[in-house]
Amino acid sequence: MVPRDARDGPARILIVDDHEDNVELLRARLEARGYETDTAADGQQALEHVRAAPPDLILLDVMMPKVDGIEVAKRVKSDSTLPFIPIIMQTALDSTESKVEGLDAGADDYITKPINFAELEARVRSLLRIKALQEEVERQKSSLEQLNERLLRISQTDGLTGLFNRRHIEEELQHMYQHSARLAEPLSVVMVDLDKFKSVNDTYGHQAGDEVLRQLAEILTKAIREIDRVGRYGGEEFMLLLPGTMAEEAVTFAERVRQNLESHTFTFEGGSLQRTGSFGVATFPHTRIKNCDSLVRAADDALYVAKETGRNKVVRFDSDEFNAHTGTDDIHGTDGQAGGGDGAHA
Repeated sequence: MVPRDARDGPARILIVDDHEDNVELLRARLEARGYETDTAADGQQALEHVRAAPPDLILLDVMMPKVDGIEVAKRVKSDSTLPFIPIIMQTALDSTESKVEGLDAGADDYITKPINFAELEARVRSLLRIKALQEEVERQKSSLEQLNERLLRISQTDGLTGLFNRRHIEEELQHMYQHSARLAEPLSVVMVDLDKFKSVNDTYGHQAGDEVLRQLAEILTKAIREIDRVGRYGGEEFMLLLPGTMAEEAVTFAERVRQNLESHTFTFEGGSLQRTGSFGVATFPHTRIKNCDSLVRAADDALYVAKETGRNKVVRFDSDEFNAHTGTDDIHGTDGQAGGGDGAHA
């Protein structure tokens, strides 16, 4: 007996022949060798069987009513939804031309009538070994693809919050900036920093601090649209990318998030607390923003001003409040010197 796999049971062979005597003889021989069999009396029935429950191998007669074996082989092999199904053509014509026609149609092997059963069994075993090897290759390929996808997610994701990490959010920003520059569409960047986060760790411990950051990530994720992106930029600082968003709209968005954060109670094992956040907003295109780096620096400088002027507020990088605090009416757009913004926020 030739079982397919201890886990899957014996191989199942579809016998397609319009002569009942041939079918019964083939069925008896194959089942005696441990195979399972299904039968079809014509090509149309064979196609219906294959689509309903793909067999492990098809033993296919060439000359049949309705749909002949050549056409059946073509349809089976051209159907991308089906797995690899080996086909052995049965033909009474022992000519090179008929064999070539069958192989060109997609048959994997052929056998001439009257059938030598020892030869048939050898061909069946050979093709089932090939199928098993191909299925193993597909399993390994699928496992490798899943592993690669997992590794890719790990490489792009912040382990604590599940958001994009800094490297990947910067990659997303580069793509969005290039798109915006090419099409002259707006792109807003919002930098968010949790106010007085150090005191959370100092008072409640780092596990509580981690839980606060996770909950902040959830607040930010719920606030954005499907086309927006959010990532952990570092420590308690987060970056949000808002494509197609003008400065006024970005400020309105940031203010809504600020209010949600202010009203949120962070809970963790052993306690709860409330915290606010400071927000800096910058938008491209703008005469003060010359490249992608200056867009980030402008948002970060605005965040710095929000922290310096009392926290728990949204500051737009070119607003009156920003200009008044930095002592200039024109920030150093490409140099990023305004307000001493170095990304280190209390």
